[in-house]
Amino acid sequence: MVVVGGGLSGIAAALEAADRGAQVTLLERRSRLGGLTWSFERKGLVFDNGQHVFMRCCTAYRAFLHRIGAADEVFLQDALDVPVLEPGRRPSRIARSAAPLPAPVHLAPSLLAYRALSFADRIRAGRAVAALRALTLDDRRLDTETFAAWLGRHGQSAAAIERLWDLVILPTVNLPASEASLTLAAKVFRTGLLDTADGGEIGWAAVPLAELHGANGLRALERAGVEVLFETPAEAVHTSDNGSGAGLTVSVGEGRTIGGDAAIVALSHEAVAGVLPPGVLSDISALGRSPIVNVHLVLDRKVTDLPFAAALNSPVQFVFDRSIQSGIAPDDDRQCLAVSLSAATTWIGTRPEELIKTMHDALKALFPRAASARLLDGVVSRERAATFRGTPGSAALRPGPRSALEGVFLAGAWTDTGWPATMEGAIRSGLDAARLATDTGAGSPVEPDDSGALVLEQAPA
Repeated sequence: MVVVGGGLSGIAAALEAADRGAQVTLLERRSRLGGLTWSFERKGLVFDNGQHVFMRCCTAYRAFLHRIGAADEVFLQDALDVPVLEPGRRPSRIARSAAPLPAPVHLAPSLLAYRALSFADRIRAGRAVAALRALTLDDRRLDTETFAAWLGRHGQSAAAIERLWDLVILPTVNLPASEASLTLAAKVFRTGLLDTADGGEIGWAAVPLAELHGANGLRALERAGVEVLFETPAEAVHTSDNGSGAGLTVSVGEGRTIGGDAAIVALSHEAVAGVLPPGVLSDISALGRSPIVNVHLVLDRKVTDLPFAAALNSPVQFVFDRSIQSGIAPDDDRQCLAVSLSAATTWIGTRPEELIKTMHDALKALFPRAASARLLDGVVSRERAATFRGTPGSAALRPGPRSALEGVFLAGAWTDTGWPATMEGAIRSGLDAARLATDTGAGSPVEPDDSGALVLEQAPA
């Protein structure tokens, strides 16, 4: 079996297929694994490209961390607690009740005390919670309207949408409620916050992402016997004859091909059509793209004790303390804060120096101690195509793991996982593709040569 792509979905697919007895070769065009979760170094510190968080309800992703030996390299809250800051106002928070209350009542005390909303809006929020709980998540009609339109029909004001509902939807769907499909929004709220009392507890990497997913993933693949070929971009997947009947070959440039009886293509939705024969996929370009921008600021002193916080009435959406992960020692006075901007269409083309100044000034308004702190360094990372756009109608555009080409399967957070474009969705897609590929008989090992390696063939001139 050949797996094309070394992001989270590709790593998960390769490991699952190998665990089920397939001989697997993974092709990655870069010199690293991890896909859209990666790290870079600058002036002696390490920065992640984005603040990729997960929730306790992300069971596939958490199992993946165990599979690659990284379960102890993340932090997961014991109870949901999201500080919400606003310039000139006392902080609010969205938190799970300290009392052992069942879902969704576990959020009621926090919601009733949520200062960011008027008391009337706090009461009306319960109406939308009850309506969300009554939805059937696989009802295709949910994908015909935006979450904001649905919220408006259930008594939610524009202020409530902006100051409560968008706090959850922006970072999870990578769109505001005014653009996000009700299908995806309902999935997030139901699975993460409303169906169980502990599903929404938030986790994040305690080490750089390059170590968490990349290095640990590579070690797990090597232990599983997966051959990993870096700097080997797939150019085309096509049917072939491997000597024992119909098979598949993957062209990798310079006249070389890699053969197998199954292929899992785990690329972005913008790249996958370029390696498959015409007609194998319907037009998925309408899925579009939604960007994410992160602004990393290194200050000469500690300005907050919070591990992370959301912000209202500020250019900041979420801010994370990444000091330890960046390599700043506990006894070092410096602090590294990362501002994460989802659905960042308005910011994606902004010059780095302007972004850095804007976010630095915004942090001064949120954290009083930041007013006297000196900015030592600032750097901007951008993912222009971080996710697909999960707007109404997007569900119908997302294909399942089977392609129209026999023996070729699809993986990626953009496929039909039932989840938004998240790490959880990426892992689930890889597992689904690998299980289908091996359950249907595809993916059995290609006969190795005498060295035991998968045959790398030279295409005829």
